[in-house]
Amino acid sequence: MAHIVSTRPLIDGGLSGVRDEHTLTVCDPPDGSTRSVDELIALADGADVLLSVLADPITEALFEARPGLQMVSQYAVGVDNIDLEAAEAHDVAVTHTPGVLTDATADQAWALLLAAARHVPAADRYVRDGRFERWETTHLMGMELARKTLGIVGMGRIGTAVARRALGFGMEVIYHNRTRANPTVERQVSARHVGLGELLTTSDVVSLHCPHNDESHHLLDAAAFAKMKASALLVNTARGPVVDEAALVDALERGEIAGAGLDVFEDEPEVHPGLMEQDRVVLAPHLGSATTDTRMRMAQMCVASITALLEGAESVPHRLV
Repeated sequence: MAHIVSTRPLIDGGLSGVRDEHTLTVCDPPDGSTRSVDELIALADGADVLLSVLADPITEALFEARPGLQMVSQYAVGVDNIDLEAAEAHDVAVTHTPGVLTDATADQAWALLLAAARHVPAADRYVRDGRFERWETTHLMGMELARKTLGIVGMGRIGTAVARRALGFGMEVIYHNRTRANPTVERQVSARHVGLGELLTTSDVVSLHCPHNDESHHLLDAAAFAKMKASALLVNTARGPVVDEAALVDALERGEIAGAGLDVFEDEPEVHPGLMEQDRVVLAPHLGSATTDTRMRMAQMCVASITALLEGAESVPHRLV
């Protein structure tokens, strides 16, 4: 019987597959804050498996302090928080949950886009504050999406799903990728491959779906915002550091772009205070995968990986290291 430690509570019933066969400890930060490396080391005392989330700093110090740890099962697609080289050096398996949140994140991108385009948060506050006294002819004028251009940065699974939804809104879709997408995918979503410069200057909406790495860090900076239309909107459901938040605030204040919908932030959970002051910026607390169906599938994928490793299977699903 193995000892499995989950650093956060997961969806009800999600871990039933290991709870019945092993010792499961589920931890919950009392104030919901991000844990330090030292706190994770303490939590992992005696653990065979650590079930982690993106906010957990899984570093070499953890592997050194807990040599009995066999596996880190990441309850997320991304593994930016895990030192994969250190995990391999210490013979610790690492798994994640790829390909499971495509539709949920694409839906979230569209929710943010529509909310920003039509001033939904501001309109909601206007009604709740008791200021709705009559129909107005020029109040909270928004962007009509039909016949507008959607620029997608990163045409992977999620970017493609976002593009597919754009067809129903009658939008033109262009995209930028390091490599061109499969021609079949391009035809299916009526998307055209362009350079980043052309995408920024011609798009009415720029939606980010690229990974964060050295090349994409601050991909949207002051120079990029200066190229965008003054009426354009930015949507980010990818990774916070792809956007230079200080430059974004400056661009909004200067009127270089019209608004944004953000599900991720450069220094989560911190949010640049300047974003809080913008009426046409819609903010969400990293909800891309936050549907019941998706979160259950993610838990089940973790359970499958953990079970395979503990049972000595030759192949562990979704293993990175």
